[in-house]
Amino acid sequence: KLQTLKSLWTLKPPNRTFHGHPRLLASDVYSQYESVRRGKQEIPKYFNFASDVLDKWSDIEKAGKRPSNPAFWWINGKGEEVKWSFEELGFLSRKAANVLTKVCGLQKGDRIVVILPRVPEWWLVNVACMRAGIVLIPGISQLSAKDILYRLQASKARCIITDDTLAPAVDSVASECQFLKTKLIVSKGSREGWLNFTDLYKNQSADHSCVKTRIQDSMSIFFTSGTTGSPKMTEHSQGSLGFRPLLSERYWLDLTPSDMIWSTADTGWILASLASGFDPWVFGSCIFIHQLPQIESAAILNTLCRFPIDTLVGAPTLFRMLVQNDLSNYKFMNLKHCMSGGEPLNPEVMEQWKSKTGLDIYEVYGQTETGVICSVFKGMKIKPGSMGKAAPLYDVQIIDKNANILPPGQEGEIAVRSKPIRPLGLFSEYVDNPKKTAESERGDFYVTGDRGTMDEDGYFQFIGRDDDIIISSGYRIGPFEVESALIEHPAVAETAVVSSPDPLRGEVVKAFVVLSPTFSSSDPESLTCDLQEHVKKTTAPYKYPRKVEFVQELPKTVTGKIKRNELRKKEWGQM
Repeated sequence: KLQTLKSLWTLKPPNRTFHGHPRLLASDVYSQYESVRRGKQEIPKYFNFASDVLDKWSDIEKAGKRPSNPAFWWINGKGEEVKWSFEELGFLSRKAANVLTKVCGLQKGDRIVVILPRVPEWWLVNVACMRAGIVLIPGISQLSAKDILYRLQASKARCIITDDTLAPAVDSVASECQFLKTKLIVSKGSREGWLNFTDLYKNQSADHSCVKTRIQDSMSIFFTSGTTGSPKMTEHSQGSLGFRPLLSERYWLDLTPSDMIWSTADTGWILASLASGFDPWVFGSCIFIHQLPQIESAAILNTLCRFPIDTLVGAPTLFRMLVQNDLSNYKFMNLKHCMSGGEPLNPEVMEQWKSKTGLDIYEVYGQTETGVICSVFKGMKIKPGSMGKAAPLYDVQIIDKNANILPPGQEGEIAVRSKPIRPLGLFSEYVDNPKKTAESERGDFYVTGDRGTMDEDGYFQFIGRDDDIIISSGYRIGPFEVESALIEHPAVAETAVVSSPDPLRGEVVKAFVVLSPTFSSSDPESLTCDLQEHVKKTTAPYKYPRKVEFVQELPKTVTGKIKRNELRKKEWGQM
């Protein structure tokens, strides 16, 4: 860690510039290096990303020391376009903060659920929450009424913001949410029982003072799926989300104030917060967003040709999809750097992308709990199948079941040292779940639940989940959620859900189903479609089983537990 920070200090000494542009808080990097050298890790007591980073860039912008490109650039593919400078972002987000505090009555520490597609209001609400000290809980737009009910009840959120699509689902469960006081809708129309956020923020005053927040104060809560039970509430602080990139910024994103980055991550993912928020804005870079109701090759390729996007961040599914096109018909305007994360990327896809575009794909690895902890950094040698080296501030190791560090080449669990000093980017806790929080630690390490190896050069390779989590197109899917939806169908007597290999998505959900006697003679094809539609309606549609196999019985232990591991190994050709 000392060597990493020493290198970072050498590359970015305080009171100098980077690529000809002023750096923010470069002296803090040196302070971090010095404190680690002295055996201490010092971080500021108070920090707020809106006032300490975004408003600083606004000042730099007003002083004429930042390039003229926007801080935020949004299109919807239908001719609509929004561009904000840092000054405009500050002006509008203060208005939005007044909606949350004055109109909705939210106070510092209150929680708000935000379920919006890639629309400008999502970014406004994010910054407004920073300014007001409100804890933001993002959700993907595919959530069902049941998913929303669980999130509202578990989080005790006092407010929810969504659009016309999900408002009916919210209304169907709102009466069961005793803490929910206000419903805000992003819409061109009106809806009974809802306040129109767009109309309200436009008419609010821009006079708002940013609250003072401690670096350990809660900033966001992400619901993340587990192998058993309902999704856990993963809490991140002002430090883990906002201050962390000031120390480790250069290593997975190497941007300047002149650069533009486009991440296709869904707004419910932590990657959207990192790659479409905190990390690029630390550089003063422009965040580009396409609303993309559907991820389509033509729309993405045409956008890369029409707009000066320097960096593209996407799940492996995106690149698998793009390389299936004749890319000789497309000339990218400015694309220089491509990054992939969320699941392993096939080396064949990397080779195809390189041969067709001349560009490498740099892999990153992380989790909701950790952010990016491994990456193939710019200028680093790319080893096909590897997700790079440990990121600064993290001591990543391969450990055994007793938390012993394993030698290079030996398979074990990927873990991050969390004691005696907890890394700044690590999550705070699983809210209201001390048992799960404690179970995530083993000895001096936070255990990711992923298995992998590390070679002699410090490169990590992902092997697979140590548990039953399914990662399909970057989405984390807990088998329990899918099984719970399936078992509600009268045809299902018993079911087990595992991952299954897929050439496009990496892996997909597969359900092994034991039928109820009354459905044993049903047409398999028709029943498969029926079960798939049932899951889509019961939970988020992306979780539905794309493969269904009807079986007479499921493999079980002597105590009656389903051997999902056996089913998964069979599915992946290991048995």
